Formats: sequence, C-alpha cells, structure tokens
Amino acid sequence: MTDPSGVPDNAEVASPPSGGGRLRRLLTRLPALVGLVLLIVAGLVIWRELQHLSLQQVMGGLHAIPTSALWKGAGATFLSYAILSFYDGLACLHVKAGVSWGRAAFVAFCSYVLSHNLGCAAISGTAVRYRLYRNWGVPGLKIASIVAFCSVTYWLGMLGLVGFILLDQPGIIPYVRHVPHWMTTIGGGGCFAVLLAYVLLPCWKQEVRIYKWTLRFPDWRIGLGQIFSSMADMSATALIAWCVLDTLPQGSSLTFGGFLAIYIGAYTAGLLANVPGGLGVFDSTMLLALSPWFSVPHIMASILVFRLFYYIIPLLLAGAMFAGHELFIKGAPLLVRFGKTVEHSQSLRSSEADFSTVVATGSQAMLGIVIVVYALLAPLPLFHSFWGAVILQGAAFLLTLIGVMLVGLSLGLSQRVALAWRLSVGALYATLAILAVRQAHWVAFVVVLAVLLVLLPFRKNYYRQAYWRVEPFSPFILAPFSLWLCGLAGVSWIARQRHLGHVWWRSMVYDAHTAVGRWFLGGAALCCVVGLWLALRKTRIHILPWNMDTRVRYACLQESDFALSLPLERLFVPDGMLTDATGKAACAVLRLKPFLLSEPVLLCLGGAVGARGWRGGAIWRLRDYAVQEGCQLAVLQYGARQADIYASFGLGLFSLESDEGWFLVCRPEDYHALKLLLGV
Repeated sequence: MTDPSGVPDNAEVASPPSGGGRLRRLLTRLPALVGLVLLIVAGLVIWRELQHLSLQQVMGGLHAIPTSALWKGAGATFLSYAILSFYDGLACLHVKAGVSWGRAAFVAFCSYVLSHNLGCAAISGTAVRYRLYRNWGVPGLKIASIVAFCSVTYWLGMLGLVGFILLDQPGIIPYVRHVPHWMTTIGGGGCFAVLLAYVLLPCWKQEVRIYKWTLRFPDWRIGLGQIFSSMADMSATALIAWCVLDTLPQGSSLTFGGFLAIYIGAYTAGLLANVPGGLGVFDSTMLLALSPWFSVPHIMASILVFRLFYYIIPLLLAGAMFAGHELFIKGAPLLVRFGKTVEHSQSLRSSEADFSTVVATGSQAMLGIVIVVYALLAPLPLFHSFWGAVILQGAAFLLTLIGVMLVGLSLGLSQRVALAWRLSVGALYATLAILAVRQAHWVAFVVVLAVLLVLLPFRKNYYRQAYWRVEPFSPFILAPFSLWLCGLAGVSWIARQRHLGHVWWRSMVYDAHTAVGRWFLGGAALCCVVGLWLALRKTRIHILPWNMDTRVRYACLQESDFALSLPLERLFVPDGMLTDATGKAACAVLRLKPFLLSEPVLLCLGGAVGARGWRGGAIWRLRDYAVQEGCQLAVLQYGARQADIYASFGLGLFSLESDEGWFLVCRPEDYHALKLLLGV
C-alpha cells in the first residue's frame, strides 16, 4: 500500500532504467495506452453522433421495441449463458479435475459475468476460477490449465467465425470490402486450416514445446467441442442484439452473418480497450457500423436493452447466488442442530471475500448507472398540488444524485473500505424510500433489494480505513467536491436565465438544444465520482507503538483460551499492535530484518485476538500492512485458527514439534529460515 503520492515510505530511489528496461516498461503499459486511445476515440464518436439527440428520442426507441423482441432476446441470453458452461466443462474433462458439470457451469457463469462487467478478464475471471476450484480441492496447476484452456477456446471460436465471415460475407467488414476476393478466400481458408490442424495434430503428437512452455493438446473430440461451443456462444450473444433490433428496414441487405461480423468487431474493440463491459468502445463501434440501416435512437435503445440482458441482470443474479451461498454457510450450524450435515466442499470459505467484493462493486456501479437512467427517463407521477410537484421533482433529482453517488461509492467498495460499505447501504435504503415516493414499479424495488442482498451479508469483508478519516480537509478531496457544487450551481443559474422552469435539470437533459448544459451536468457528476474516489480510497496503515497502554489494550482483547504466552526460553517483544477498523480485534507484530531471510518478514505473535467475528478483518489488515511495508507475512500462534484465510494468502501451517499446539504460519520457502531465526 502506498501513500497518496503513490510512493511507499520505505522505497529506495531507483537508478535510471536502461534502454532495455524502458522498452519493457513501455511494452507493459502498451495495452493500457491502447485502451485509453480507444476510449477517447469512442467518446469523440459518441459525442459527434449524439450531440443533437435527446433522451426523449431514445425513450421513443425503447418504447418501439415490441414485447416479442424482448422475449426473443431473453431466450437468446439464456442460450448464451447455457453454452458458456461448455468452456469450463470441457476444461475440467481435459485436465481431469474431478469437478461435476454442474459445478463447472456455476464457475463459468460467475467468472464470465464478472469479466464481462468489470473488464480485465484475465484477472477477474482467473480470480473467480481459482477461488471456487480451490474450494473443491482442484490443485493450482490444474486451475492454471483450466484458465488457459478457456482462453484458447474463446480464440478458437473467434478464428472459426472470422473464417466463416471472410468466406461468406467479406464485404460487410469496412476495411476488407475493397480487398480482392481471392485474398479474403485465402484468409478464410487459412483460419479453417489452423482449426483443422488443432483438431488433427493430437492424433500424431500430444505435446509441443515452444521456448519454455509445453503445450498439451486435448483429445480431438474435446478440440471439436471447443471450436463449436465457442462459435455457438458468440453467435448466441450476437443473437441477443439481433433479436432486440427486431425488424430490418424495407430493402435492407443486412443479414445475421453480416451483423455477426459487426458484433465481433465491436466486441473485440471493447476487449482491447479493457474497460468494464467495453463501455463506450463497443457502443460507438456498433453505432457507426449499424447507422446505414437503423436510426440512431433505435440503435441506442437496442444497445441499452442488450446491456440489460447480457450484463446487468446476470451480474445481479450471480451476486444473489453468491450471497445465498454465504447465507447457507452462516446457517450451517443451525442445520447441524436439526441433524443435517454440511460438507466443507459444499460451501465457500469465508476467505472468498474478494469474490463477493467484486460482485458487490460491479452490481452497485451498474445499479447507479441504471438509477440515473431511470430517474431521467421514467415519467413523473401525476401531482395535483404545488407541494406534491415539489416533492416528486425533488425526489427525482435526489434519485439522480444517489445514482451518481453509488457509482463513486463502488470505487471505495472495490478497495474494501468500511465507510464506503456503510454509505452504500445508507444510499440503497434511501433509494428504496425515494422509489416509494415516486410510486415506482415493483421491479425497481427488487433490483435494489438484490444489490442490498449482495452487500449486507459481507460486512466483515470491508475493513479498511478511508483516506477521508485521516485527512478530512485535504485539498485533494475538497477540490472535486467544490467543483461539483459549483457546476450544479452554475448550470442552475444558466437554466434560470433561459427560463427552463423549476425542473431545469430535466429540461437540460431532455431538450436537444441544451447539449452544452448536458456536458456541464456530466462534468459535475464526474467531479462527484472523483471526489468520492479520493475520499474513500484506502489509506496508509500505521501500527500503535508497544507501550503500557497498548499492552493493557491488547491484554483486554485476549480470550482466556488463547491467552497463552510464548515458551519462557524465547522472549519476543512486539514492535507494536495493529487493530482492525473497529478496534474489536488486534495483532501484535514484530518486524524481522533479512538476516537469514531473503526479504524482511512481518511476524504476528500469537495470531489475531479479540472478538471472534472480527479477527478475520484484523488478519486481512495485517496482510495489507505487510504489503505496504514490503514484507512477507508470518504468524506464530497457538492452534490452527483462520487456516482458510492464511491459505488464501499462499501461507501454510506448520506444526512445531518442540512446542505442542503451536504453529508457524509462513511461506513454505521461509519455514526453515524462520525456525532457525526464532529458535522454535
């Protein structure tokens, strides 16, 4: 962890990098640079296409979509996520993971929902797979093989569809339509030749070594399954948007094959940009490619419905499934009292906190965007008095404000900040109250309650302190909030000058001639999000010095069954005490300098003490402090407590033969050096 400037306290001044070092750094930052360029270009395209478009026109496009098209799109969504189960199912068959098809389907659903919504598929999808498969006893090496297998499956399907498009409809691709036909034929044939080689090569050779890596090919039947399942998955996903677009204009030459080419190009651009859900990049590409056949309001309405079906609803469902799993864990002792047993492999460990955090972050951010859109698009109920009008209009404005705040608060949730969790829960409860005032449809209440269900069971996962608690009057925090308030006041004054009425903010959004005002409103909302991010980001962790007051406080937190002192012949004096965010649990810490060790180690003496429900938060905070200080983590404690949390850090529990009941928790490679250094 670093300070606000981004530089750790214990950082050393590095020498200027060599030419090779600069090149490596440039290559590592190249994907982020490409994503930023694509995002900027997408923003310019969207601004150019939508600057004369009002939300009333988009709303008209939404109303124009027939119910039958929505049902077809919902069916295509179900088909797409059902096909996704083949990715992990075939991977588990290939590596012989011993995981049932149902569990593999659950992992595929959760991992792809998160990677679709949050971007960074290689990170978010891998983390989910690792957490869930490890819970079912799959070794780490096999999990890595499953992740690689799923990535290869995706690109095999992409290769097959590109080959089909090059052979069948090359003219639909903008930069390929002027290429000679024989070149597109060779390109399409080359794609299928690669797929044929992938299927037939295992019949002669099972493994191929490339540089340091050994690639093991799957059986030809599994290889065919990879190709067909991936092609079917992308086709079914494109079918969602195709169904929502509904009827083509009369005389249109666009076919589903041509639309599939457009969708693949847009999805690939969003994937390269590496932004959540390809937001902006995917939309601008679809907007440009489909504009010859459809009107802009119709395209935007179809994209909104597509995102609702393929991104938002599955994300809320995945969050609810995980929350139900957690509630099942918490209810396990109650089931035991009624004579029912719960196998450990049937539950997710409490250390799967990062999975629930990712789900909560994505769900809340999406909900914030949906709330803003709902507040702007949904018509106000009829009012028959002046005060009724004031209340309803004020409620609509507050709903927009809360939507923006939820997006900003989700950034704090992503860093597991306790204050962000409390403010998020409060904002969601306020949303329910405002929806009641607005007489919203029951579906709106269900969506908000679903996000609450994702947040409420996981209070203990949010344990970090907010930066605002340390420096509440920091200029970095006050500046964006001041700009936000000034922006709202300025836009309000401009609207009054133009006599837009008391509901100026709705006129500013709906009317096409107020496009400049809309950009001011968007800038004010961006300042609000930035201000919340700066205020709710995690702060540096500091330990309390080990003095008489600290010793008394630590002793009060100890329980009698764990208040065992270390063996008398070994006297360790802690450097200080580290508490969780609530102060209900603590750890005594000692920093060991790298003498026999390759790097410094932060040793926790006695493990976490205090309230049972808060010890996990203290350990997670201890891990954060170790990362912040550039140390490896080790624990010397009595009993095998919190073993699952330690395992999630990559630490093992080693019993000490000389002291019965005592365990040394550390990395396997540090065990012998620590034993020698501590004399245990």
